[in-house]
Amino acid sequence: MEFFRKNRTIVLRSMGGLMLLISFLIYFWDAPQKTLTPNERAAANIARMEAKVSATTTTTKHEESKFLTNLKETQDKQLRYMLIFFMVFGLVFLGYSFIKRD
Repeated sequence: MEFFRKNRTIVLRSMGGLMLLISFLIYFWDAPQKTLTPNERAAANIARMEAKVSATTTTTKHEESKFLTNLKETQDKQLRYMLIFFMVFGLVFLGYSFIKRD
């Protein structure tokens, strides 16, 4: 506790900077690719058509895909909230470290 009181400014600035750095790294790491090459798009279409033709029971696959899409949406929301949390608290720690105390 004594270490924190002596070095409060350094600790708060380093925590704020680290939280901001982590949040930006996670954001840019997770950012999806915007475009596909024409060959990749054609390969995806062929794979989709082959999967449609070879699928014998569509009901079970449809239920699994619904579950997986729900899971991915939930994970995306959690990641978005975590990034917002890290960015806000990183800025709060940095801002608080610049406040002058008597």
